[in-house]
Amino acid sequence: MAMVEKPVRPVTGWHVLAIFVGFFGVIIAVNVWLAWQAISTFPGLEVANGYVASQTFDAEMAAQKALGWQLVPLYDAGTDRLTLAFSKAGQPVMVADLTVLVGRPTESVDDVTPVFGLVDGVYGTSLHLGMGKWMMAVTAHAADGTLFRQRIDLRVVR
Repeated sequence: MAMVEKPVRPVTGWHVLAIFVGFFGVIIAVNVWLAWQAISTFPGLEVANGYVASQTFDAEMAAQKALGWQLVPLYDAGTDRLTLAFSKAGQPVMVADLTVLVGRPTESVDDVTPVFGLVDGVYGTSLHLGMGKWMMAVTAHAADGTLFRQRIDLRVVR
């Protein structure tokens, strides 16, 4: 049984152009898609105007350090309970107001601002957090109006 060889078609300029356009077309399409996903899932803003925020940063940081507060967060995945313990020299601290933004560090889809209640000197709320990395942006005011801010990274493991 004799094998019949098919004639090999020569590679022409059109073939090379099609390979070139296809190769770089796929790379560009993937880059555009990844950029779109990055922009659409993360706002990328910490403050609206960095220059304006920088004008009061040193004074706000000095005032916050003068408070002497320490913040200890705790999340219990078994009971879906998030607690924040503010203290100064080992004693609980009562805050004038408390706002906490809880969300994923890389996207704003899961952002929530839960309401915390005070029980036995500890602020707590019921909140279900899925597995993975979360962040909390805590903003509180002392009785004299001094601003306290802290960003906390939290990892939930079940």
